Amino acid sequence: MSGTGTNPADDPLQTAVWRLRSRGCWADAAALLDRDAQSDPAAALHRAALLVERCLYTEQGWADAEDALRAAEALAHTDEERGAAACERGHLAYAATLLKVRDRVDEARSAFGRAAALIAPGAARRAVLDFRRGLMSENLADAPQAARAAYRRAHAGATAHGDALLLSFTWRHLAGLALREGELKEARHGFAESLRLREELGYLVGTAPALVSLAEAEPEPETKVRLREEAARLFRLLGGVPTWLAPTLPSAA
Repeated sequence: MSGTGTNPADDPLQTAVWRLRSRGCWADAAALLDRDAQSDPAAALHRAALLVERCLYTEQGWADAEDALRAAEALAHTDEERGAAACERGHLAYAATLLKVRDRVDEARSAFGRAAALIAPGAARRAVLDFRRGLMSENLADAPQAARAAYRRAHAGATAHGDALLLSFTWRHLAGLALREGELKEARHGFAESLRLREELGYLVGTAPALVSLAEAEPEPETKVRLREEAARLFRLLGGVPTWLAPTLPSAA
């Protein structure tokens, strides 16, 4: 699930869900989908994805995400629906492993493998899957080359489908790999593009991480300080979300 509600043509419900999601109100956003999620596979999957994302940003709500995901899996009947649910299953297992809640790396790999077998090449969800497999390669397998290849596939897919939110993620992570290799100009460009897209979309909960990333590649000390101060302000505004940003912003405690 990426970018839902960001298109002016989207219905009022999707727009309302997006506005809550973008401000870190995942439980409230999911509640708007409760009724439809009882019978509609798409709504059930959307609800589960919101609660999985809450886990990644807050390190809380794991049981709710598991329950929502099982409900979405039970309603999935087509290959696309089953593949999308498997992609969310893998993302939840990845988040639990990354945040050291529980080692579920084998479950994540298996789920992403099922998703790859079910989601058609060229489909919009394939780009999301490619990005998440890139996260696995970069953060759990320490395989930056494999991560870069996956991010580039995701970037191309997001471009083809006009998924600006996913592009903000692929730009940021490709830039992060460039920064690791000392390519400061390329890194600054990618981080700046990620920040620009998130600001245009109003993705407030993702703006502070984008500011911190851009600060890491900024050579001017004054600009670096300004970017980090703005990130700290947003972090406080959102009540300390995302939680994993706190160690990089000691003044935000």
